[in-house]
Amino acid sequence: MSTVYDCSQPDSRTAGLNAARGALKAGRLVVVPTDTVYGVAADAFDSEAVASLLRAKGRGRDMPVPVLVGSWNTIDGLVNTVRPEARELIRAFWPGGLSLVVHQAPSLAWDLGDTRGTVMLRMPLHPVILELLREVGPLAVSSANVSGQPPAAVVDDARRQLGASVSVYLDGGPSEHALASTIVDMTSDRPRILREGAVSVEAIAEVLGEDSDRLRPGGE
Repeated sequence: MSTVYDCSQPDSRTAGLNAARGALKAGRLVVVPTDTVYGVAADAFDSEAVASLLRAKGRGRDMPVPVLVGSWNTIDGLVNTVRPEARELIRAFWPGGLSLVVHQAPSLAWDLGDTRGTVMLRMPLHPVILELLREVGPLAVSSANVSGQPPAAVVDDARRQLGASVSVYLDGGPSEHALASTIVDMTSDRPRILREGAVSVEAIAEVLGEDSDRLRPGGE
């Protein structure tokens, strides 16, 4: 039985966060609001829970699950080396709609799918998910929709698609952007944008001192 908690009401928000913590610790799924679109979350270090997340979305291991973090400093324990360019982007756009693909630390005991040694990280700008992240640690979070369907901008969109596969739904109101994050690949010599989204290419180019056309896929 799934439960929806209205996080605009203090008592319901507290109850919802408590229920979400319990569900995540028990290996169940939780739908969370973010500043981009709603996400479906699992404990990043619970491989069975992450597998359940992929099943709920109808996705395979070839589309690994990103990880959300609750602070800038968390990234240091999750990656091999944080490049200066990545630090600059973090300072400029976290918390916010920018995801970074980086080489993960080899010692991490998680299974997010076929990552080939990389992980996609983001710190979202939404008080509900930030509070949850700071209490439970990194979460594996993918957009709260069935693969191939539109992402959820409100909690009811997520509930219609994911239903009882999710234990707890946290309703944080309409997503601010209703647009997926921008993804920047930091695993090669030069940063490269893999997906344009909530943060503009021009804003990223300005921070990095790059030409925006060179950052786009196919740019030279």
